Amino acid sequence: MNAQAPALRDPRLNAPEPFTPRDGGFFQRDRAIHPPAYAPGYKSSVLRSPRQPLLSLESSVSEITGPAFGHNDLGPLDNDLIRNYAKDGDPVGERIIVHGRVLDETGRGVPNTLVEFWQANAGGRYRHRKDTYLAPIDPNFGGCGRALTDDTGYYYFRTVKPGPYPWRNFVNSWRPAHIHFSVFGSGFAQRLITQMYFEGDPLIPVCPILTTIPDKGALDRLVAPLDLNASTPFDSLAYRFDIVLRGQRSTYFENRPEGN
Repeated sequence: MNAQAPALRDPRLNAPEPFTPRDGGFFQRDRAIHPPAYAPGYKSSVLRSPRQPLLSLESSVSEITGPAFGHNDLGPLDNDLIRNYAKDGDPVGERIIVHGRVLDETGRGVPNTLVEFWQANAGGRYRHRKDTYLAPIDPNFGGCGRALTDDTGYYYFRTVKPGPYPWRNFVNSWRPAHIHFSVFGSGFAQRLITQMYFEGDPLIPVCPILTTIPDKGALDRLVAPLDLNASTPFDSLAYRFDIVLRGQRSTYFENRPEGN
């Protein structure tokens, strides 16, 4: 591992304008944005979709408390996927910065939140023994990292843009380029998982998974726009991806289709 990495430049912009709260203290999530559990066009859902109504269970104390993550738990290269697995050089691919904020339903930043991210390499292949796609493994790219949000809910990391890859849904199904995200609350049972896509990707409208999302606004919230103001000249383009935990503008989380 190469520990001689330059410090990443904080690419943050001015904080976005806060959402205007409605009357009352509870923001009901619009569950109509979620795709149906059973979607024949997405073949995997046919076998694994529930056939009975979901049950709502009260959380125990052990599920809603701990662990608490601190800055001492993270290494200096955890948010630099270009350097945190490098052996004898930088990985192949388009260098990018991904940044944004973790927000609550009123637009307030959520501090000290652990954000994890993992992805395929520039050729569209994951560093995983079960990934047998013909694209080569990049010896200098591990494809995973993590960061803690600051006091304003802000996070950022550096990586290479992942490539699209084929998958066995139908004869010619391809996944758009994407990065997986995991966001932890105050306990492991509060983990939320989603995926970020890239503005302008022509595979987004034809992806069998994404076409199951019935609400265009919800789909748009999974697409990170290009952010030239946060880019590093002659080095890295930047994309902005804000994650909203609940409310009508909530990010779609794939492991919580019943709402959060």
